[in-house]
Amino acid sequence: MEFDEGFLREVGLSAMGEEEKQAFLDYAKEELEVRVGEGIAEGLTEEKIKEFQETATREEAQAWLERNRPDYEDVVKKAIEEFKGEIKRNRVAILS
Repeated sequence: MEFDEGFLREVGLSAMGEEEKQAFLDYAKEELEVRVGEGIAEGLTEEKIKEFQETATREEAQAWLERNRPDYEDVVKKAIEEFKGEIKRNRVAILS
């Protein structure tokens, strides 16, 4: 997912000032990473979570997800859509 002007347009925040845009994009990226992580961790044992945290490369993490959380793509999609929906519902408050 790209956190850029297109994302801001999609969620109704393209009217933000330039400095606000970058700060919001940074926040959105971090928040989505947390939400995806929580979604992936849901239902896993502490041992499995630790195992994932110890993956050293993107390729290792991808292989681990495919073995241990084959539904991870659905988890990511769900987190993205829920987050976008929250932003859209709160757009007016965010812009003020």
